[in-house]
Amino acid sequence: MDSHAMLSQRTTNRPRRRLFLLATIVATAILALPLTSRSHIIREEPWHPVPAAYLRSMFYLKLQPVDWQLIRAEYEGVNEDGWHLDSVYDGLSPARELDGSDHVAAIRGAIEASDSRSLASAATRALSQLVRLHLRRATEQLEAPGAALEHVHQANRMYRAFDRFVRATDPTGGRELGRAWLELTTTVGTAGVEDRGVKAADRERFTRAVETVESYLVANYEGADSPSMTAFDPVPMAGRASSYAVAPWLPPGTDLNDQDPLPRLVLNFEERGVDEKDLFLVAYGDMLFDSPQIFGEPAVSLAITCSRCHNRSDINQRFFIPGISTGPGNVDVDGHYFNARFNDRRADAIDIPSLRGLRFTAPYGRDGRFASLRDFTRNVVVNEFAGPEPTPLMLDALVAYMLEFDWLPAPYLQPDGRLNDSASGAAQRGEVLFNRAFDGMGGRACSTCHVPSNNFLDGHAHDIGSGEPASPGARDSFFDTPTLIGVLHTAPYLHDGSIATLAGVVEWFDQQFDLALDTEQRADLVAYLETVGEGTDPYEIFDADNTQFQLFWGELSTFASTLSTLIPARDAEHADLMLRTVVADLRLDASALEDLSQAPRVFELADLLEEIRVAINADEWDRAAQLFADYQALEIAYEPDFR
Repeated sequence: MDSHAMLSQRTTNRPRRRLFLLATIVATAILALPLTSRSHIIREEPWHPVPAAYLRSMFYLKLQPVDWQLIRAEYEGVNEDGWHLDSVYDGLSPARELDGSDHVAAIRGAIEASDSRSLASAATRALSQLVRLHLRRATEQLEAPGAALEHVHQANRMYRAFDRFVRATDPTGGRELGRAWLELTTTVGTAGVEDRGVKAADRERFTRAVETVESYLVANYEGADSPSMTAFDPVPMAGRASSYAVAPWLPPGTDLNDQDPLPRLVLNFEERGVDEKDLFLVAYGDMLFDSPQIFGEPAVSLAITCSRCHNRSDINQRFFIPGISTGPGNVDVDGHYFNARFNDRRADAIDIPSLRGLRFTAPYGRDGRFASLRDFTRNVVVNEFAGPEPTPLMLDALVAYMLEFDWLPAPYLQPDGRLNDSASGAAQRGEVLFNRAFDGMGGRACSTCHVPSNNFLDGHAHDIGSGEPASPGARDSFFDTPTLIGVLHTAPYLHDGSIATLAGVVEWFDQQFDLALDTEQRADLVAYLETVGEGTDPYEIFDADNTQFQLFWGELSTFASTLSTLIPARDAEHADLMLRTVVADLRLDASALEDLSQAPRVFELADLLEEIRVAINADEWDRAAQLFADYQALEIAYEPDFR
């Protein structure tokens, strides 16, 4: 994935620049890394604001309806840190030097006219000419290799926005350009390391490389029409027929990494001492929760999973996709990108809810539209993420697994929801306020909806004024009452995640309902909410005795154990889905080993599981059973050494 699977930018304090040159070459030639359902994604190299804004604006054009205000903001500001630009227009304006074209005016005009095609054309041409401008400046300064190299770097930073699309739509051209960029960096980089100007022969090679890049950009990205970056397959303009499709992509600024620190998973059966491997349906549901294979495109290619948003049954406070999220931890699940057929044409991103205690929190959905967890789950798979119709077993398994999610232990709550004697004085005063009836709330109390004895729920939806009704008097801004158990760890708050802190929530309610709370009362109410919402050991603690790989390995071993049921049942469909998920994850998880010398063993196990999958799909069930027995023996032999 181009926007969040790139190699991290690395720095060194060594005086020689050869290492910097090597890093530049790698950054120029690197392919986007494949992503699986695990979220330890390699952090991307920082983006320059100009190509970042270009890609985001082209991505926004794909989202229907187009948010032109969002596009306007991209160009009028700078969303990346560390660059000395007042706006993206400032970064684009030098391109005018190349042929006098007023790119800024063209882009502004397209935005004001809400003309998608004109914007794609103007912005693409401007960025292409900015690449060429820096290459020409580099050529002019070959006697000063350091200055020339900086212009090559700047040109390459701009070209980065085109790179993955060139490689996907024109592999031959992509390889030629890759060699040209390599020639450009090595020529001036070597001269700089040797502290001399560029020799005549090297100058000729440099000039030819510049001509290769320039001619390609002019022919493909600077004609009367620019490629449509809005269709996910921006084939360059030369009319080249190509069978290569651009894989689904997300714009710079996307963050799909797991929340850090990782929430602790509390499962009811584990608390009762039951091994998940003895619970086939739960174990298979656990696998499905971590598998992108249950979704359709583009989610499956982007490795979107249930656990991507709901880390370890809780929330992912980092999850963010520009144009789809309005802030970290929320997402518009019924927009155009993930399933155009389910597009409600409303910008209505919702806060990712925690799934802890799910068996107690019906109805489901932020507006409580689903009484059944099964119906809600099917809606997520089929409607929100365009997946194929789940089998009855898949729905049974997902529901069985999610119903085992428990809340973190609440150290200050009695079973009936009242505070125990360990709570602070401020929290106890806040409890009194929480149960007080207020005139501004129609004679009701906070506890009227958040019923302490019912896990701080009432099972109803209410309009508290946090939403935007479609029209005056419309009753479409009702939202489900959320529990307060564990709420200290689930910021941000309200249905759309628009309030960052519990103090902000108290202040909002105070103003919204004219509660007339003084400063001390607001502080006491916040203390109460924080105390009710406290959870014991909320995060996973990794150390030498509990490594991240051990956590992943335990999960994948459990997933593979479902073959004990699937092979005797000769259930090829569900076995294949599980094995495709586990094999991909196991190979990726080898990178999380503390002792990388054990990685070959992990790959050996993954290869054996792949052999089982091949045997099952060839209807060779006896062979699959024998291979699974071999796999189980290797698991036992290798597990003690996995760290």
